[in-house]
Amino acid sequence: MARVVVLGGTGHIGGYLVPRLVEAGHEVVVVTRGQARPYRPHAAWRRVTSVVADREAEDAAGTFAGRVRDLDPDVVVDLICFHPDSARQLVEALRGRVQHLLHCGTIWVHGPSAVVPTTEDAPRRPFGEYGTHKAEIERYLLDQARRHGVPVTVLHPGHISGPGWRPINPAGHLDPAVFATLAAGEPLTLPNLGLETVHHVHADDVAQAFTAAMSHRAVALGESFHVVSPAALTLRGYAEAVAGWYGQEARLEFLPWEQWRETVDERDAELTWDHIAHSPNASIAKATRLLGYRPRYSSLETVREALEWLATQDQVPPLP
Repeated sequence: MARVVVLGGTGHIGGYLVPRLVEAGHEVVVVTRGQARPYRPHAAWRRVTSVVADREAEDAAGTFAGRVRDLDPDVVVDLICFHPDSARQLVEALRGRVQHLLHCGTIWVHGPSAVVPTTEDAPRRPFGEYGTHKAEIERYLLDQARRHGVPVTVLHPGHISGPGWRPINPAGHLDPAVFATLAAGEPLTLPNLGLETVHHVHADDVAQAFTAAMSHRAVALGESFHVVSPAALTLRGYAEAVAGWYGQEARLEFLPWEQWRETVDERDAELTWDHIAHSPNASIAKATRLLGYRPRYSSLETVREALEWLATQDQVPPLP
């Protein structure tokens, strides 16, 4: 078994990934800022070594990558790399020192969908700081793998969801009032014709993909993989399904984008624009074929589990 260092291991993905690694017999070290308890309670956390480090501050000082190297990992799982320079520092420190470096990317490296479902070899047309930085990181890491043999795998999740936080809703943002509107059978206005797409993935399925890449290292090295549910949802279909859970028929209305954006606050409009401008719809065929990735949750099952948790927090009406 391997000594696995997980960077950012107490968040959404790590909450599922770390217990999976421990139960598989790996020695696990989690590096976090120490500002939050493990995302999900689990007996496995008692067998995990925790290291407190502020990556942003230590990257600026040029010390974080060396700290990770000095933990003597066989495998590094990087869940919190958002800047190209951070990735470069880590690769330089770990070069020739690790068996496998797994990076968490995003399906937003693709930019707007063109041919769907989008495959990993589709041209990159990212926009926005997040997608652009992640695409640059991916390009650098895969170049290092192919030119210099750095043992890298990049996994691109969709909209990570599940119990513990709010999922992207049928209007493309995070306000739980959208779910309450559908539960009450009240009219909900969507942008355009509600045919843009969102592509959720359960955090446990993302965790499954990381362990699958470790198990299938020989075919995973130097490759990137989509990690999403089996199918994306249109906003319209998503709204109709949620209304049905509450015994309602969705009463949907539609407005052109420029008019619709005036009906919500600025932050919700920004989030919705990001989601509908990307309209992700990603293929998992490559991950299924090479890694044996088979998500347990559909997009709707992922959202329903998130809503069941939100109902316990009185943020949405209880599901029947």
